[in-house]
Amino acid sequence: MKTTQVALSIAAALLIALLAGYLWGAAGRRTAEQALRASTLRADLLDVRASLLTARVDLYNVNFGNASRDLQDAIDHLPAIAARLKDTGTADDQKWAAEAAAQADQAHRMAGQLDAGANAHAAAAAAAIDRILADPSR
Repeated sequence: MKTTQVALSIAAALLIALLAGYLWGAAGRRTAEQALRASTLRADLLDVRASLLTARVDLYNVNFGNASRDLQDAIDHLPAIAARLKDTGTADDQKWAAEAAAQADQAHRMAGQLDAGANAHAAAAAAAIDRILADPSR
């Protein structure tokens, strides 16, 4: 009888320790996942911004081929960013993401027509991304 009582006490203690460890580990998980999502979004926004700024340099140097490639790279990433902002961002963030996509698309079309005015649209797209990045939560 005494041996059974000791074995049950040990099993109960192990079960309580296991449950406490799980709860302690799960407590910080949500915060860590939110921080990961925010940092991934910020990195993607910075990548798009870098592509837009590289395209502006290429347009300034009258290298429309590279500018078109960089603008296409930015355009390819913007829908995924817009979708994530729809889930986690504000209405203003969504508006700026749509503005960035429209301006980048216009710049891409103009670069395809060898129009140096594409630089202004690439600048507007980069400014829209900057507005999203200005959010203190990012």
